[in-house]
Amino acid sequence: MNRTKGVLLSIFVVALGFAIGCKSSKEAVVVSEDEKLAFQQTTEDTIEIKSDKTEYEIIIIEPGFNFWLQSIAKPEGYYSQSYLETRNRILVSNWNQRVLQPMRFDPNLYQMQIDYEPHIDYGYEVNFKLYNYFIYFQRKYNQRLGPFVPRI
Repeated sequence: MNRTKGVLLSIFVVALGFAIGCKSSKEAVVVSEDEKLAFQQTTEDTIEIKSDKTEYEIIIIEPGFNFWLQSIAKPEGYYSQSYLETRNRILVSNWNQRVLQPMRFDPNLYQMQIDYEPHIDYGYEVNFKLYNYFIYFQRKYNQRLGPFVPRI
């Protein structure tokens, strides 16, 4: 009788794992034609994210990001600063962990750590552009930096 329960439990666990696996595939990122156009850009695109108040600066050199930011991303003001800060803390942490694991994660994608201190107020613009770069990056390179699907 114990053996039967063990077999049933094993079947249940396998079925549960299959159901969970199927659920995650339903959350695949759907990329529009306009977004695909942004991802195909080859011209160097430089975005400077800075705050004179905090002397903080990030320079993103990524073909298509500026086009994507202007035409695909949600507009400034759509998200609250606290939302952006919360997401950026998670995304930066996961990004930095990947930078430190070049044998596991592509070092061509994760080249440099990001120094993002949670107790510093970087302002709305810095948080907005940084968050949107993470969304762009995840969607373009089919990466997952957090527990949520990168949606626009």
